[in-house]
Amino acid sequence: MDVDKGKIPVVVVTAPACHFCEDAERVLAQRVDTLGLEVRIVELESEEGIQLVAEHRPALSPLVLVDGAFFSSGRLPRRKLEKLVAARRTATSPAAAAGGR
Repeated sequence: MDVDKGKIPVVVVTAPACHFCEDAERVLAQRVDTLGLEVRIVELESEEGIQLVAEHRPALSPLVLVDGAFFSSGRLPRRKLEKLVAARRTATSPAAAAGGR
């Protein structure tokens, strides 16, 4: 993972006139600092967007990837995102790295 200062990379593939996409962008923008995210927006019609949608086959927009892996499609699950971030912080904490000592 090549991310600045341990931030978690999030890619959001958005479609035009998509209220779930607008909501996901807004929510993620509000939580960038508190959750330690690096959010990148990709348009569905772009070459990268087309490739990501073909690979992950989301049922709805937006397609959300966390660290390159499928996270969600459609409405952004806020609690699920917070739990994922908390689990990653626990797994990468110095205490976890030292075997819990």
